[in-house]
Amino acid sequence: MKIIIGADNLGYDLKEIVKTHIESKGIEVVDVGVYDKKPVDYPDVALAVAKRIANNEFERGILICGTGIGMAIAANKVPGVRAAQCHDIYSAERARKSNNAQIMTMGAVVIGPELAKKLVDVWLESEFQGGRSIPKVKKINDIDSRCRKSV
Repeated sequence: MKIIIGADNLGYDLKEIVKTHIESKGIEVVDVGVYDKKPVDYPDVALAVAKRIANNEFERGILICGTGIGMAIAANKVPGVRAAQCHDIYSAERARKSNNAQIMTMGAVVIGPELAKKLVDVWLESEFQGGRSIPKVKKINDIDSRCRKSV
């Protein structure tokens, strides 16, 4: 598995910690920035990650900003992407198991480094469970397809 990761300037420090943590597990991480704390608009970073997920270049991605909210909203604008904001163990697990989210977003101002590492571990270890979640995710994908055609 290869992970793509990105952050805005508020998420830079946590991104570096998370990236090192993932790499320590032998997983390749492609970092699309930012590479310092100079201000940047988070939608640009979200788009860079989400487009590569949508194009199937990566199976999963991680986005970090101040709250995780803006990154999730921006990434979810890319057709075919399901991004979920995760700030607790249960939401990180369910993002994968129930929603088959390809992108996890986190807020560097909201959670600390140790929790972020735990959330990433749970999210990476979780797989889509199928079952009753299949028709729900299919409906999400159908909404995505219908709205894309109507624009």
